[in-house]
Amino acid sequence: MNCKDIEIKIIDFIDKQLSESESKLMQEHIDSCISCKANYEETMVLMGAFKNEEQITPSDDLRKNFLNQLDEEKQLQQTQVVQLNQAPSFNWKQAFQIAASFLLLFLGFFAGNYTSKQKASEEIAVLQEQTIELKENMMLAMMDNRSASKRIQGVQYLDEFSNPDETIVKALVARMLLDENTNVRLTAVNALQAFIASETVKNGFVKALGTEKDPGIQITIIQALVKIQEKKALLPMQRLLENNETQLFVKEEIKSTISNII
Repeated sequence: MNCKDIEIKIIDFIDKQLSESESKLMQEHIDSCISCKANYEETMVLMGAFKNEEQITPSDDLRKNFLNQLDEEKQLQQTQVVQLNQAPSFNWKQAFQIAASFLLLFLGFFAGNYTSKQKASEEIAVLQEQTIELKENMMLAMMDNRSASKRIQGVQYLDEFSNPDETIVKALVARMLLDENTNVRLTAVNALQAFIASETVKNGFVKALGTEKDPGIQITIIQALVKIQEKKALLPMQRLLENNETQLFVKEEIKSTISNII
């Protein structure tokens, strides 16, 4: 049994839906594999958090409204749904979206017990904040994963945030600057372009221009900095022009665009 088998069957293993022989093989692999053990423990915590919640019955009106909204959302997402038992590997992003949906479902049930609309709104706001915090923690955990593909998924999870906090932004900048995998760095650069107005992002792009060796990523960063006319980029761009190791097409890109900053 390999790591991919563990990812696919981890939920059934926790729910004791596997045969005795499969469960034994699963347990032996988890005990011997650090990555799968971490995956198992994270999934246990996530599932346990929901199983341990107290069952609360919502009001009829709240239940009806919530189910109507849920049905509309399911129709919108219908083309994106992936059956986990048919997937070739476990999709962390979808799993965390499902987890967040369950938390919001609990939120609706919890709010149904209040007669005061104002108090219910306050409780909803608190739980929504907790949902965002859960997503942030999951994203940070994925970006620290040993697997490059998982780190890429973690970076792409930024799509879930319309206004990510500074911790998330700094973590993405660190991936752009320090990750050993070129695809992870490029994915981080593309994700951060949506938040180029941030001083943290701008400074990170300027720093990356002085350290990045991959010409494709260099071009992407140059185009982003030229677009916002970032004058701090002039010095590292000049150094790239003077560096004999800089690819010719990168130098041509700098020469053709640097006038937009000066």
